[in-house]
Amino acid sequence: MKVLVLEDEKPIRDLLRINLKRAGLEVVEAATGEEALTIAGENRNFDIAIVDLMLPGISGFQVCDELRRQFPRLGIIMLTAKSQEVDKVMGLEAGADDYVVKPFSPVELTARVRALYRRMYPEEAPPPQNHIELAPFTLLLDERKLLKNSIDIPLTPTEYSIVKLLMEQPGKAINRDEILTSVWGQYFMGELKIVDVNISRIRQKIGQEVSGPQYLETVWGFGYLWRVQPC
Repeated sequence: MKVLVLEDEKPIRDLLRINLKRAGLEVVEAATGEEALTIAGENRNFDIAIVDLMLPGISGFQVCDELRRQFPRLGIIMLTAKSQEVDKVMGLEAGADDYVVKPFSPVELTARVRALYRRMYPEEAPPPQNHIELAPFTLLLDERKLLKNSIDIPLTPTEYSIVKLLMEQPGKAINRDEILTSVWGQYFMGELKIVDVNISRIRQKIGQEVSGPQYLETVWGFGYLWRVQPC
Protein backbone atom coordinates (compact mmCIF):
# COMPACT_ATOMS: atom_id res chain seq x y z
CA MET A 1 0.00 0.00 0.00
CA LYS A 2 1.39 3.40 -1.01
CA VAL A 3 0.25 6.41 1.05
CA LEU A 4 0.63 10.14 0.38
CA VAL A 5 0.76 12.16 3.63
CA LEU A 6 0.00 15.89 3.42
CA GLU A 7 0.64 17.63 6.75
CA ASP A 8 2.32 21.03 7.21
CA GLU A 9 3.43 20.44 10.83
CA LYS A 10 6.66 18.45 10.73
CA PRO A 11 6.29 16.74 14.15
CA ILE A 12 2.88 15.38 13.15
CA ARG A 13 4.17 14.45 9.69
CA ASP A 14 7.10 12.58 11.27
CA LEU A 15 4.73 10.78 13.64
CA LEU A 16 2.55 9.69 10.74
CA ARG A 17 5.51 8.54 8.65
CA ILE A 18 7.05 6.51 11.48
CA ASN A 19 3.82 4.74 12.44
CA LEU A 20 2.68 4.03 8.90
CA LYS A 21 6.10 2.66 7.95
CA ARG A 22 6.10 0.48 11.06
CA ALA A 23 2.81 -0.93 9.78
CA GLY A 24 4.54 -1.89 6.55
CA LEU A 25 3.21 0.91 4.33
CA GLU A 26 5.16 2.94 1.79
CA VAL A 27 4.93 6.64 2.68
CA VAL A 28 5.60 9.78 0.63
CA GLU A 29 5.37 13.14 2.44
CA ALA A 30 4.28 16.63 1.42
CA ALA A 31 4.24 19.82 3.51
CA THR A 32 1.99 21.95 1.28
CA GLY A 33 -1.00 21.35 -0.92
CA GLU A 34 0.92 22.47 -3.99
CA GLU A 35 3.69 19.97 -3.24
CA ALA A 36 1.18 17.16 -2.68
CA LEU A 37 -0.56 17.77 -6.01
CA THR A 38 2.77 17.86 -7.83
CA ILE A 39 3.87 14.58 -6.22
CA ALA A 40 0.53 12.92 -6.96
CA GLY A 41 0.64 14.08 -10.58
CA GLU A 42 4.17 12.73 -11.05
CA ASN A 43 3.60 9.36 -9.34
CA ARG A 44 -0.08 8.60 -10.06
CA ASN A 45 0.06 5.30 -8.19
CA PHE A 46 -0.98 6.13 -4.63
CA ASP A 47 -3.60 3.96 -2.96
CA ILE A 48 -4.53 6.39 -0.17
CA ALA A 49 -3.92 10.06 0.61
CA ILE A 50 -4.03 11.49 4.14
CA VAL A 51 -4.81 15.21 3.84
CA ASP A 52 -4.68 17.84 6.58
CA LEU A 53 -7.44 20.40 5.99
CA MET A 54 -5.78 23.45 7.61
CA LEU A 55 -2.78 24.27 5.42
CA PRO A 56 -0.77 27.29 4.29
CA GLY A 57 -1.44 28.21 0.68
CA ILE A 58 -4.20 26.18 -0.93
CA SER A 59 -6.42 24.51 1.63
CA GLY A 60 -6.89 20.83 2.28
CA PHE A 61 -10.44 21.16 0.93
CA GLN A 62 -9.03 22.33 -2.43
CA VAL A 63 -6.40 19.58 -2.43
CA CYS A 64 -9.02 16.96 -1.66
CA ASP A 65 -11.26 18.25 -4.45
CA GLU A 66 -8.41 18.25 -6.99
CA LEU A 67 -7.15 14.80 -5.99
CA ARG A 68 -10.66 13.43 -6.35
CA ARG A 69 -11.00 15.06 -9.78
CA GLN A 70 -7.70 13.61 -11.03
CA PHE A 71 -7.85 10.26 -9.24
CA PRO A 72 -11.52 9.26 -8.77
CA ARG A 73 -10.64 5.89 -7.22
CA LEU A 74 -8.02 7.18 -4.76
CA GLY A 75 -8.83 6.61 -1.09
CA ILE A 76 -8.77 9.91 0.87
CA ILE A 77 -8.72 10.42 4.65
CA MET A 78 -8.84 13.98 5.94
CA LEU A 79 -7.25 15.27 9.14
CA THR A 80 -8.81 18.23 10.92
CA ALA A 81 -8.17 20.01 14.20
CA LYS A 82 -11.80 21.12 14.24
CA SER A 83 -14.66 18.99 15.49
CA GLN A 84 -17.49 21.10 14.04
CA GLU A 85 -19.82 19.11 11.82
CA VAL A 86 -19.59 21.68 9.01
CA ASP A 87 -15.86 21.01 8.54
CA LYS A 88 -16.45 17.28 8.33
CA VAL A 89 -19.27 17.73 5.85
CA MET A 90 -17.23 20.13 3.69
CA GLY A 91 -14.37 17.65 3.58
CA LEU A 92 -16.67 14.78 2.66
CA GLU A 93 -18.32 16.87 -0.02
CA ALA A 94 -14.87 17.68 -1.41
CA GLY A 95 -14.40 13.95 -1.96
CA ALA A 96 -12.93 12.48 1.23
CA ASP A 97 -13.88 8.92 2.21
CA ASP A 98 -13.22 9.28 5.93
CA TYR A 99 -12.04 11.79 8.54
CA VAL A 100 -9.96 11.76 11.72
CA VAL A 101 -10.11 14.64 14.24
CA LYS A 102 -6.90 15.90 15.89
CA PRO A 103 -5.54 14.99 18.35
CA PHE A 104 -5.70 11.42 17.12
CA SER A 105 -4.17 8.09 18.00
CA PRO A 106 -1.62 6.88 15.40
CA VAL A 107 -2.94 3.36 16.00
CA GLU A 108 -6.49 4.49 15.18
CA LEU A 109 -5.36 6.32 12.04
CA THR A 110 -3.44 3.27 10.83
CA ALA A 111 -6.54 1.16 11.45
CA ARG A 112 -8.65 3.66 9.44
CA VAL A 113 -6.13 3.47 6.57
CA ARG A 114 -6.26 -0.33 6.54
CA ALA A 115 -10.08 -0.34 6.76
CA LEU A 116 -10.36 2.01 3.78
CA TYR A 117 -7.89 -0.13 1.82
CA ARG A 118 -9.96 -3.24 2.55
CA ARG A 119 -13.03 -1.44 1.20
CA MET A 120 -11.08 -0.64 -1.94
CA TYR A 121 -9.71 -4.17 -2.38
CA PRO A 122 -11.97 -6.55 -0.46
CA GLU A 123 -10.79 -10.10 0.14
CA GLU A 124 -13.88 -12.01 -0.78
CA ALA A 125 -14.81 -15.12 -2.71
CA PRO A 126 -15.34 -14.54 -6.44
CA PRO A 127 -18.98 -13.61 -7.04
CA PRO A 128 -21.17 -15.97 -9.07
CA GLN A 129 -21.46 -13.21 -11.66
CA ASN A 130 -19.09 -10.40 -12.51
CA HIS A 131 -21.71 -7.69 -12.97
CA ILE A 132 -25.08 -6.43 -11.75
CA GLU A 133 -27.46 -5.14 -14.41
CA LEU A 134 -30.16 -2.66 -13.35
CA ALA A 135 -30.93 -0.63 -16.46
CA PRO A 136 -29.63 1.88 -17.33
CA PHE A 137 -26.82 0.92 -14.93
CA THR A 138 -24.28 -1.90 -14.98
CA LEU A 139 -22.03 -2.50 -11.96
CA LEU A 140 -18.82 -4.28 -13.03
CA LEU A 141 -17.75 -6.18 -9.92
CA ASP A 142 -14.33 -7.30 -11.14
CA GLU A 143 -13.36 -3.80 -12.29
CA ARG A 144 -15.25 -2.01 -9.49
CA LYS A 145 -16.89 0.33 -11.99
CA LEU A 146 -20.38 1.73 -12.45
CA LEU A 147 -21.62 2.30 -16.00
CA LYS A 148 -24.70 4.26 -17.05
CA ASN A 149 -25.70 3.53 -20.64
CA SER A 150 -22.15 2.11 -21.07
CA ILE A 151 -20.53 5.36 -19.86
CA ASP A 152 -18.15 5.05 -16.90
CA ILE A 153 -19.21 6.98 -13.77
CA PRO A 154 -16.10 7.44 -11.60
CA LEU A 155 -16.86 6.54 -7.97
CA THR A 156 -14.71 6.82 -4.88
CA PRO A 157 -14.05 3.54 -3.03
CA THR A 158 -16.68 4.46 -0.45
CA GLU A 159 -19.26 5.45 -3.05
CA TYR A 160 -18.70 2.19 -4.91
CA SER A 161 -19.23 0.18 -1.71
CA ILE A 162 -22.55 1.96 -1.06
CA VAL A 163 -23.76 1.50 -4.64
CA LYS A 164 -22.80 -2.19 -4.57
CA LEU A 165 -24.65 -2.75 -1.28
CA LEU A 166 -27.83 -1.13 -2.64
CA MET A 167 -27.70 -2.64 -6.14
CA GLU A 168 -27.22 -6.14 -4.71
CA GLN A 169 -30.65 -5.74 -3.05
CA PRO A 170 -32.72 -3.71 -5.53
CA GLY A 171 -36.06 -2.49 -4.24
CA LYS A 172 -35.11 -3.22 -0.61
CA ALA A 173 -34.79 -0.35 1.86
CA ILE A 174 -31.41 -0.46 3.63
CA ASN A 175 -31.19 1.21 7.04
CA ARG A 176 -28.58 3.97 7.48
CA ASP A 177 -27.02 2.05 10.39
CA GLU A 178 -26.67 -1.03 8.18
CA ILE A 179 -25.02 1.03 5.44
CA LEU A 180 -22.64 2.59 7.98
CA THR A 181 -21.67 -0.80 9.45
CA SER A 182 -21.32 -2.51 6.08
CA VAL A 183 -19.23 0.23 4.45
CA TRP A 184 -17.28 1.87 7.29
CA GLY A 185 -17.08 -1.08 9.65
CA GLN A 186 -18.56 -2.10 12.96
CA TYR A 187 -16.23 0.09 15.04
CA PHE A 188 -16.61 3.35 13.10
CA MET A 189 -17.02 6.18 15.64
CA GLY A 190 -18.25 8.90 13.28
CA GLU A 191 -21.74 10.16 12.56
CA LEU A 192 -24.58 8.93 10.35
CA LYS A 193 -24.22 12.19 8.38
CA ILE A 194 -21.33 10.59 6.49
CA VAL A 195 -23.83 8.22 4.83
CA ASP A 196 -26.09 11.08 3.67
CA VAL A 197 -23.17 13.09 2.27
CA ASN A 198 -21.95 10.14 0.20
CA ILE A 199 -25.48 9.41 -1.03
CA SER A 200 -25.76 13.04 -2.17
CA ARG A 201 -22.48 12.75 -4.09
CA ILE A 202 -23.61 9.52 -5.75
CA ARG A 203 -26.89 11.13 -6.82
CA GLN A 204 -25.03 13.99 -8.47
CA LYS A 205 -22.78 11.57 -10.34
CA ILE A 206 -25.54 9.30 -11.63
CA GLY A 207 -27.52 12.29 -12.89
CA GLN A 208 -30.57 11.83 -10.72
CA GLU A 209 -32.91 14.83 -10.87
CA VAL A 210 -35.89 15.66 -8.68
CA SER A 211 -38.28 15.47 -11.63
CA GLY A 212 -36.60 12.47 -13.25
CA PRO A 213 -36.29 8.76 -12.40
CA GLN A 214 -35.46 8.18 -8.74
CA TYR A 215 -32.80 5.50 -9.01
CA LEU A 216 -31.46 6.09 -5.50
CA GLU A 217 -34.50 6.72 -3.34
CA THR A 218 -34.72 8.06 0.20
CA VAL A 219 -36.88 6.10 2.63
CA TRP A 220 -37.63 8.91 5.06
CA GLY A 221 -36.64 8.26 8.65
CA PHE A 222 -35.03 4.95 7.71
CA GLY A 223 -32.48 4.80 4.92
CA TYR A 224 -32.15 4.32 1.17
CA LEU A 225 -33.02 1.89 -1.62
CA TRP A 226 -32.07 1.38 -5.26
CA ARG A 227 -35.31 1.56 -7.22
CA VAL A 228 -35.84 -0.92 -10.05
CA GLN A 229 -37.10 1.06 -13.04
CA PRO A 230 -40.04 -0.23 -15.13
CA CYS A 231 -39.19 -1.53 -18.57
